[in-house]
Amino acid sequence: MSPFVAILLLLAGLSEAAGRFVPVVARLSGVSRTRAVLLMLAGAVVDGAVFALWPLSAWTLAELVLPTSPSVEGALVWTPALAAPLLLAAVLAFPLLGPLLHLLLMAGVGAGLATSLAPLAGVGWWEATGCTAVAGLGLGVAVEGVRRLVARLNRTRVAEPLP
Repeated sequence: MSPFVAILLLLAGLSEAAGRFVPVVARLSGVSRTRAVLLMLAGAVVDGAVFALWPLSAWTLAELVLPTSPSVEGALVWTPALAAPLLLAAVLAFPLLGPLLHLLLMAGVGAGLATSLAPLAGVGWWEATGCTAVAGLGLGVAVEGVRRLVARLNRTRVAEPLP
């Protein structure tokens, strides 16, 4: 992976983390700026890692499930052309800016990954799309579970008033 692609993935992770984290911080009372920034940076690293793992997960799933032919080029990796729409989708992840548009862009990014995966794995486009979708859905569910766990662990408890 080139440094440019790594930076794109990290920026996409930061944008995705900010979009998911800002509403959580708004509900928490008494969160320090330092803690909020650290949580958002940790979320950016996690989201960037999930984005980076998406092609590898789709490639691995294709190898495990489908009868693939060996590829000379190797595993599916991010390229700047594939990562740029991902960054746009992450920017649109802010809940108030359009979750439906974000979902459509993520489907477009997945279709781009499937288009790249199909010839590499030696399978049809629909099979590659299925592998990409299952890999993306699995990673999405996993990262959402981590988000909910972190939100639950970082909830500040407000003392109940005495009668």
